[in-house]
Amino acid sequence: MSEKTVKLADVAKAAGVSQGTASNVFNRPDVVREEVREKVLAAAKKIGYGGPNPKGRLLRAGKVNAIGIGANEPLSYFFEDPFARTVMAAISDEAQARGAGIALVSAQSEEALAWNIQSALVDGFILFCLEGADKLVELSQERQLPFVAINPPDGYESVAAITIDNLAGARLAAEHLIELGHRRFAILGLPFNEKGSGRRKPVDVRAASYGDTRDRALGYYAVLAQSGIGEDEVPLIETRGDRRTVNEAMEQLFGAPEPPTALLCMSDLAAMLALEWLQAKGIRVPDEVSVIGFDGVPEGAMSNPPLTTIAQPLAEIGRKAVDMILGAAPPAGTERMPVRLLVRGSTGPAPRR
Repeated sequence: MSEKTVKLADVAKAAGVSQGTASNVFNRPDVVREEVREKVLAAAKKIGYGGPNPKGRLLRAGKVNAIGIGANEPLSYFFEDPFARTVMAAISDEAQARGAGIALVSAQSEEALAWNIQSALVDGFILFCLEGADKLVELSQERQLPFVAINPPDGYESVAAITIDNLAGARLAAEHLIELGHRRFAILGLPFNEKGSGRRKPVDVRAASYGDTRDRALGYYAVLAQSGIGEDEVPLIETRGDRRTVNEAMEQLFGAPEPPTALLCMSDLAAMLALEWLQAKGIRVPDEVSVIGFDGVPEGAMSNPPLTTIAQPLAEIGRKAVDMILGAAPPAGTERMPVRLLVRGSTGPAPRR
C-alpha cells in the first residue's frame, strides 16, 4: 500500500483496533495503553502511514496559529532590506512569544503572488506595502482573512493599517539642517512609481504614485520654503534605493558647480549608500556635506560616520502588527506611529564659504 493512499482506517484495520483508538494514538496518546500504542505504531510503520495530516487537523480546529507576511518582492527583500529585516525581527520575536509561526508570502509576478496568498495556511496577513501594493491588498481582501497593511498606498484608508506621519518626519529632518545653517540642499528620493529614476521636478512630486515619496518631499519643501528656499532650487533625484541609482544621483549632484552642503535622504539605505560614495570620493561628512536619513534602521548607528536619521519605532511596528492579527478583535482603523529626530555624527554646521 503506497503512502499516498494509506489512511488512518487502514492502520486501525491492520492493528485490529477501532479507528477512534488509532486516532487517539496519534492525537491523544496519553489516553491509550502503552501496549496498544506500540501495536498501532508498529502497524502504521509496516504499511507506510506517516501520521495524520496536520493541515486538515488545523483547519478543523478553525485556527492554524500562523501569520502570513506578504510583499510583492522576491523573498530576498525580507533579509536584504534594512527596514524589512528590522521589522521582521520584531514580528518574529512577538510571534514566538505568542507561540505562533510565520510564513513568508512573496512573489514578483501577479500570478505567483495570487497563488501564494490564496494557498497560505495562515490566520491573517501582515503586508509590507511596496511597489505593486494595490494587488497585494486586493488579494488579501479576497482571501477574507484579517490583515494589516504597513504603510498602505493611497486609496486604502479604510483598511487596517500601521503608518507614520511622513510629512512630520520630513519636516523634522529639514528643520534640523536649517538650524545648522545649511542653505544648499538636495534630495535623494524614494521611487515615485513602479519604474524609473533620475532628476524630478516639483510637479512630478505631486503626481507621484507612492504617498511616502510625495509626503516626504512636500515636508522638506514646506520647511525650506519658510527659509526662502524655493522648490525649484532644491534638486531632487528619484532612486530605487540601490547602489547604482544612488551612485548615479550622487555623480549628478556633486558634479554641479555648487554641490549641496546638505543631503536629505528619504531612506536610511539611500543615505548609507551616499555616505559610502562620499567617503570613496574623499568628501568629508559632515565637514563638507551633512547627510540625514529616514527610517532608523540599526545599521545606521554603525555607518561611517553614524547616520543622523528620522527614526520610526520599527520594533513597535512589528509588535503592533502581530497584536492586530492575533488579538481578540479583528484589526481595524489606522495606528499612526510617532517618529523622532535621532542626531548622530553625519550632520553638522554648514561649511563656511
